[in-house]
Amino acid sequence: MTDITAPVPARSSALAVDTYRAIWRWHFYAGLIAVPFMILLAVTGSLYLFRDEIDGTVFAHRNVVAAQAEAPLPPSRLVEAAEATLPGSTLSAYREPSGPTASARLSFETEAGTVYAFVDPYTGAVLGSVAKADEFNEVVRKLHSLAYFGPYANRVIEAMAGFAIILVVSGLYLWWPRRQSGGVVTVRGTPSKRIFWRDTHAVTGAFAGVLIAFLALSGLPWSSFWGGKLTEIATATGTGYPAALWDNVPTSGEHAEHVMETVGWTMESSPMPMSHAMAMAPIGLDRAVGIARERGMAPGFEVTPPADAKGVYSAAVFPDDLAEARTIHIDQYSGQPIVDISYADYGSLSRLTELGINIHMGQEFGLANQLLMLATCLAIILSSVAALVMWLKRRPSGRMGVPPYPTSRRVYGALWAMAVVFGVLFPLSGLLIVAMIAVDVLVIRQVAPLRRVFS
Repeated sequence: MTDITAPVPARSSALAVDTYRAIWRWHFYAGLIAVPFMILLAVTGSLYLFRDEIDGTVFAHRNVVAAQAEAPLPPSRLVEAAEATLPGSTLSAYREPSGPTASARLSFETEAGTVYAFVDPYTGAVLGSVAKADEFNEVVRKLHSLAYFGPYANRVIEAMAGFAIILVVSGLYLWWPRRQSGGVVTVRGTPSKRIFWRDTHAVTGAFAGVLIAFLALSGLPWSSFWGGKLTEIATATGTGYPAALWDNVPTSGEHAEHVMETVGWTMESSPMPMSHAMAMAPIGLDRAVGIARERGMAPGFEVTPPADAKGVYSAAVFPDDLAEARTIHIDQYSGQPIVDISYADYGSLSRLTELGINIHMGQEFGLANQLLMLATCLAIILSSVAALVMWLKRRPSGRMGVPPYPTSRRVYGALWAMAVVFGVLFPLSGLLIVAMIAVDVLVIRQVAPLRRVFS
């Protein structure tokens, strides 16, 4: 959603002019579709970047405790205290305090769904409870992925991620200096002028473009279709989790994403092992947590108890420092670790993907990472709002103000070729591109009333 403010040089070929017009029109349509979603993603993403800070301030009453000199209570005591406030519930996960002033978070399955209980690890006092569906960061996460609108809404977000990359590429082409004196690194005019909003949109998008494309690409592994195909590639090429660790381990047929409360991208498709020393008495939660501590898991790890007699205790942590990411499956009878896997054990594709995800979530490089991703989200919002204002100022009354068609149809061959390339890389986005071009060329251009409205 840009604007031609710099005249194309007189010597430029007709094909160059037509190419500019075609990409401008394509950029406009893609922006018109994607901008509302991009603003939603940027706003919710900005909030999620500071989830720990929000928990430690707005929700400090349930997340922050006073440090004590004495040792924390055993996890089983904390479970008993929480169960007393949630009768009839079943423990589904225990999250170790992440530091001396952090509470323990216990997940329980109830008739109404999963409930989080927050317990002071020193006194056993229950600080509060909240349904997982109502927990602030969970609400933000579901808005970010459109999970509230059903399983197929995630595919809309996936398509919009591809559109974001298309907007960056096409936007850079339109922004590229063509002998104009402004609108490249400076903003001309005042907010009352269309040129001000055009330049704000173009300059912001150009300078933040690479980071915007990174956010879109690094968010795709969590998507249903594209992310699923990436998992298949990692598994088929041996560049995901080290499947050989399960060669001599009996598995249940379940996958980690369906059993564990918290699981990373690499591990979500890994099989769940089974306990096999069933003649012995179960070790219990306290011993399972102790084993995870003894094996050096980073603070804040979460333990999922076995769901049945063949299940295992699964301890997992995905901290800010990827090097400390770890998953351990423990035999519930012998206490022996069946599988112990860290980030260093991941294949090359998984390590690269997890690094991208960690940076995307603002975790890998501390506050600097958070601020860089926040600046990118703010750039998305500013560029999107500027695009909308610019369009409204340029749009003729009663019409959409769509950029003009190319004068020659030769350029459409290049457009279809680009659509095919993007369709291969981002299939859902590619389908929308094909539909967009087809409707524009075969419907809008051929029907006179529509041609006028969209002019």
